[in-house]
Amino acid sequence: MAVYGGAAATICGKPLGLARALGGALMGLDYHPISVEVCCTRGPSFFQLVGLAEAAVREARVRVASALARLGVLLDEYAITVNLGPAELRKSGAALDVAMAIGVLGAIGKLPLDGFEDTLLLGELSLSGEIQPVRGVLPQLEGARARGTRTAIVPVSNAAEAGLVVGIRVHVADTLDELVAHLRGARRLRTTERTAFSPSLPWSHFDMQDVRGQATARRALEIAAAGGHNLLFIGPPGSGKTMLARLLPALLPPLEFEEAIEVTAIHSVAGLVDAHKGIVGARPFRAPHHSVSEAGLVGGGEMPRPGEVSLAHGGVLFLDEIAEFKRSVLEALRQPLEDGHVCIARARARALFPARPVVVGAANPCPCGYRGHPTRGCRCSDAARQRYRARLSGPLIDRLDVHAAVPPVEIAQLTSPAQGERTEVVRERVAVARKTQLGRRDAGETAAAVNAQLGPSEIQRVAPLDSEGRRLIEAAANQIGLSARGFLKVLRVARTIADLEGSRRVRSPHIAEAIQGRLLDRDDAF
Repeated sequence: MAVYGGAAATICGKPLGLARALGGALMGLDYHPISVEVCCTRGPSFFQLVGLAEAAVREARVRVASALARLGVLLDEYAITVNLGPAELRKSGAALDVAMAIGVLGAIGKLPLDGFEDTLLLGELSLSGEIQPVRGVLPQLEGARARGTRTAIVPVSNAAEAGLVVGIRVHVADTLDELVAHLRGARRLRTTERTAFSPSLPWSHFDMQDVRGQATARRALEIAAAGGHNLLFIGPPGSGKTMLARLLPALLPPLEFEEAIEVTAIHSVAGLVDAHKGIVGARPFRAPHHSVSEAGLVGGGEMPRPGEVSLAHGGVLFLDEIAEFKRSVLEALRQPLEDGHVCIARARARALFPARPVVVGAANPCPCGYRGHPTRGCRCSDAARQRYRARLSGPLIDRLDVHAAVPPVEIAQLTSPAQGERTEVVRERVAVARKTQLGRRDAGETAAAVNAQLGPSEIQRVAPLDSEGRRLIEAAANQIGLSARGFLKVLRVARTIADLEGSRRVRSPHIAEAIQGRLLDRDDAF
């Protein structure tokens, strides 16, 4: 491989031995430009990195040296220092490899960098010089565009994801050789094409018609989908709780483009975006095992990463056997369920991730699962039932809008022909209700897209109570100890029920049905 350029007193008017390139780093979903400064002198060979670089970044010197050797550029006679600024920002991952390699080539006089110092360079290098895909390309490009960067170069494997960003010219490179030729003007890299967005519905093994019986649970599922309400199913093993939860994503309307971009950005940081599609087109469904850690569920780590609640943003987070999760893990969900985002603070890092999924929990009525079963007796003691019930704290239950009992299904119902509505029929009703809610937002009546997000003043405005409704909710507050949060959730759910019926006003039957959905506010219900 030919050696590009040669040693000279100056390169593009700059002193020999100093070059700069532009890289990027993410803190949560926030882009931070990284100035890659490379100083080179002749002398005893070394390659050192400064600027609060973690292990994967420090190892870049091995990858860079090997990739440059494939171009015929040996670093044995150079003393190289790479500074990654700002120095107080911790850098992780291998996305700075390409920027460091280009900076080294400029510093040793093999490549002119004039006109390219403002080009964002992203990519990991293999030892052979191939440019490997990296995480977080979409939020980095969006952040760079917002800061005024107009050109970027990313790996070929990230091309589809990069094609979602407008307002910035993005080239794609497969190897370091191609990139060097492009920067020298010998050969142009191709630019990304606009990535087409076609929303899709999540694929499911089941249809709503496959659910036998369970009228109450089906109704709760429809209400949750229509208003974005969190849901809790309680029933014995085998009653269909998991099947019902897995049907929920198919009832939700398809992702809008803006929603898909937000969901894709989160999945990109986690490295979960399909390289061929480049975008998440269907609402996510996440079902972590009950052994998940707190960091795994809500996010965390020394360099904050999104957890399951953020990866489910815009879709469904299913917590099967919710009472088996560690209590500390479940309690960590309280703030995201209330605020719609997760704030992860560390000594040197602070990250904010969106976290507004529909949360569906499923639990047994007791440890053995058969309390209240018509044919099987419960073997649990009162103390065991109380300990089991105590695993779900009152504040957490208060944040679950709808509680639905899922009784065992009789064999006669299982063997009878399907009689329920199909998924697409229910989805159409949900879509109409959602359109009504969006209409209120567009008209300036509310700031929320779904009823579950309505604030206190907004819910009072769009769901005023008549005398009968006020009497019902006051009676419920006295009988089941409805909290202020529970009161607001009853009104939100009632507003959704009214939307499903096409009613402009919330009437007493809507309030009554919403109160029935506060099953666990009664002490003897679980």
